Amino acid sequence: MICDFHVHTCMSSDSDADIKMVIEKAISLGMKYLCITDHHDIDYEDGTFLLNPADYYNCLASVREQFRDRIQLLIGVELGLQPHLKTECTEFVHSVPFDFVIGSSHVINGIDPYYEEIWNAHSSEEVMTMYFENILANLSVHTDFDVYGHLDYAIRYAKEKDKNYSYEKYKNIIDRILETILSLEKGIEINTAGLRKGLRSTNPCFEIVKRYRELGGKIITVGSDAHVPKDIGSDFSCARQLLVEAGFTHYYIFKERMPYALPL
Repeated sequence: MICDFHVHTCMSSDSDADIKMVIEKAISLGMKYLCITDHHDIDYEDGTFLLNPADYYNCLASVREQFRDRIQLLIGVELGLQPHLKTECTEFVHSVPFDFVIGSSHVINGIDPYYEEIWNAHSSEEVMTMYFENILANLSVHTDFDVYGHLDYAIRYAKEKDKNYSYEKYKNIIDRILETILSLEKGIEINTAGLRKGLRSTNPCFEIVKRYRELGGKIITVGSDAHVPKDIGSDFSCARQLLVEAGFTHYYIFKERMPYALPL
């Protein structure tokens, strides 16, 4: 793998990672491309995870110039989607010339499954069903993204992790999600952070990745979801193996919001 397309820096509220150290780590791994995708989550709890788009873009554009002879830095964003935020999200992604936009669901009806309260109030099956329903609700209004991020993100925080979780348990709603993504001509990502957080597989799990391919999906990016430099490119050998086993021959990068295929 010669690129990481889901990376956070100190410009995300949940990371202290120095931007240049993140880039140096990618270079040390022999990467040719790196896309920084810091968080922008409008209407998230106490107002954290908000970017000033001009400041963010100009900062990364300046750093990109400094490293231009060593790596191609792409400027992206991980955009937190909620059904009532279509106008605000659309305005944000068009405020500067992003290379790449990850659309992600970080909340279930306004509640982040990172916190244990929702798991205490509901069974894991109920939480995951609500999470997938929220993704469908987002897909009914949001179209201005390139790939949907970590499709089963919420399972990272279940009390039993993914011990009793499977694609088959939620097959009907997951297939509706994948079919909608394909109808919008968007892609998904394979996000390796789940492996660092105690899951048996990536986000989404292998079965979802395989099902996406069976339904005709081609566009898939690979991201570590790193919040510290040492996690750049983490478990990418596993991601590659899963992609090959799922039937993929290529993965994708984005430049100026356009997808480009790279061979596995």
